[in-house]
Formats: sequence, C-alpha cells, structure tokens
Amino acid sequence: MGEASEEVILLDFWTSMYGMRARVALEEKEIKYEHKQEDLIGNKSELLLRMNPIHKTIPVLIHDGKPVCESLIAVEYIDEVWKGKASLLPSDPYERAQARFWADFLDKKVYEYGRQVTWSRKGEEPEAAKIGLTNSIKTLEEEALGDKLYFGGEKFGYLDVVVIGLCSWLHTYEIICNFNAATECPKLVAWAKRCMERDSVSKSLPEPKKLYEAILGFKKVFGLD
Repeated sequence: MGEASEEVILLDFWTSMYGMRARVALEEKEIKYEHKQEDLIGNKSELLLRMNPIHKTIPVLIHDGKPVCESLIAVEYIDEVWKGKASLLPSDPYERAQARFWADFLDKKVYEYGRQVTWSRKGEEPEAAKIGLTNSIKTLEEEALGDKLYFGGEKFGYLDVVVIGLCSWLHTYEIICNFNAATECPKLVAWAKRCMERDSVSKSLPEPKKLYEAILGFKKVFGLD
C-alpha cells in the first residue's frame, strides 16, 4: 500500500488521457484507491464540484479528504507521498526539469491540437491543427524519446506516465488525421507496446478501438457528427 494509508479516491472519466496518468501512477505505487467515474456530459457530482470548485474538471485525487487537482500535479503528489516504491521523477534536477518541459509540451501542443481536431465538426476539422498534432507527436518521438526504451531512459518513469494516454488515443488520432503511426512514429509505437506490457498500464487504459467508438458517440451527443 505504501507509506500513507489514508483513504484515496480518484474522480475520473474512463476516456480521459489526464485521468490515465493518475490511474497508472497509483498502480505503479501499488496504492489502493476508490475509482469514481464522473458524468461529465450533464451531471457532475456534488463531490467533484466541492473538491474542484475552480475548474470543475477531472481528474481529482482526494487523499484523506483533501483534493489534489490537475493531472501533472497529482502525479507528482503521488510520487512524493508514497515513497515505498521507486520514484517516478528523476533524481537529477536537470533531468527533472527536462521531464517537466516535455510534460508541458505534451499538454500545450499534442493534447491541445488533439482537442481541436477531435471535437471539431465533421468536415470542419482544422487542417492546421491536424498538421500540428502529427508534427508534435513526431517531435515528441524524435526529441524526447529517441532511441531510449522509455522517455527517462532504461526505466519506466514520470514522463512515461504523463505521455501514457497516447497508448489509447493514438488510434483515434490516426483516423482523424489520416496518418499511420507504425510507419511515421515507429519508436513511439514500440514504446507504447512496451508500456502496455506493464500491469499498471494495461489495467488502467481503455482499449483504443473502444475509446474511438466512444468518441464518435460523444460527438453525436454534442451535435458534432
């Protein structure tokens, strides 16, 4: 269970790439937690609104009744509080800074472009965002991963946890942007396969085709099909 034994709750939604980070981090640290799925379309829970009154978004990690919001902050919190397992963040200050730089790049570039292309109306997907998304994914592969087994080197760590949502979302991005990840980003695809061999990842991430089908359903609900 780790050093802390208080109640741990994760407010989440199963398709959320941000929630996937917190799930995998908790599993890596072998933390027992209660996983509560939120209804983000029409009925956010009173608990979510109370625990994250500023943004009213998931994921929210609740530890001993106290909320930790924003996924990157939650992953670092999990790493700092539960020290029984190996640290996720690098011990070297420069390497930590680099990991945080690429985490910021992922959210501001890859996932922001991904949001734009995923939730645009059919036939109106912004071409610039499609190009931005595929180029950002390639940059992440070339500059952050390179020839390493994992983003941090030989061991699965913080940046792998942060990027992990791509394992599930890459299939959706391939269809929307009409690109082949295995051909254009082979190192990233190989990394994703290595990650999926870990129990912490395989039990925490949704199947890519199931996620894509769910996205199509949500687009219909929002009138974006």
